[in-house]
Amino acid sequence: MATDRPILLVEDNPDDEALALRAFSKNRIANPVVVTRDGVEALDYLFCTGTHASRDDTLMPAFVLLDLKLPRIDGLEVLRRIRADERTVLLPVVILTTSKEPQDISEAYRLGANSYIRKPVDFERFLHAVGQLGLYWLSLNEPSHLVPR
Repeated sequence: MATDRPILLVEDNPDDEALALRAFSKNRIANPVVVTRDGVEALDYLFCTGTHASRDDTLMPAFVLLDLKLPRIDGLEVLRRIRADERTVLLPVVILTTSKEPQDISEAYRLGANSYIRKPVDFERFLHAVGQLGLYWLSLNEPSHLVPR
């Protein structure tokens, strides 16, 4: 399953990043994966600013996998800014985090997360979860025609 649209993985933990990339590979998800390691870099990528100022702003990610516990700007603030901008308001955002705090879950949905998934600690469960994410967001889901491509 593949499209030309990248997946944006916002993850500061190198071990979780490696697991996610391995899970994409094992599930034959061929989309390019762009990794940003904090909230500032994620927003720079999405809005073509800072180190990503030269990025093609017509090619939005197929979806964003967003950790909550990030340096510089946390995941909830990243989500808030994604939903506040017309260019990204409809961009699918999946929270992928270790947090099971009820306030994090409710705030993520209140801010417009499309899904909230707790990171399984077991690699096989993680592999399965990432495979299901890829299948749904890249193959089954019909993207909004309003999101720039």
